[in-house]
Amino acid sequence: MKPLFCLSPRYRLDDESPWLEGIDPSRHYWIAVNGDKKVTLALPGLIVSSIDDFKQVVRKFRSLQPGEVMSLARISSRCMIRCITDNCYAVEARINDAPVCHLFDREALESLLMTAHPDWQCSPSDIELGRKILLRSLEQATISQS
Repeated sequence: MKPLFCLSPRYRLDDESPWLEGIDPSRHYWIAVNGDKKVTLALPGLIVSSIDDFKQVVRKFRSLQPGEVMSLARISSRCMIRCITDNCYAVEARINDAPVCHLFDREALESLLMTAHPDWQCSPSDIELGRKILLRSLEQATISQS
């Protein structure tokens, strides 16, 4: 099997290839890299504690200028959003231990951030994605203890 070689994939809401697998209850964005369902990745998403925090983060995202970076801190990971141009944002991740920037247009990334709203609920089919992330973290804990 050939190792996956990724160039910066770019995602839009109107893409022909379905790239968004789902959003789990812990707000991880499950993405099929370059539309390939065999290579999925869970990007850590935005979690807020109040509607005021939600509004503040969305305003900060909307005000990003080219070259500016915004961090979405989580307990176990950090997600960096870099504004490339007015309508292009890079979200950093790792695939096969190599850094990859996933590129989103404003509309796609903002729609993902909107799932941080306190009233948002994931679809019943995406609950299984939450179980996957738990199993992955348990596997990593077992490997690091050996």
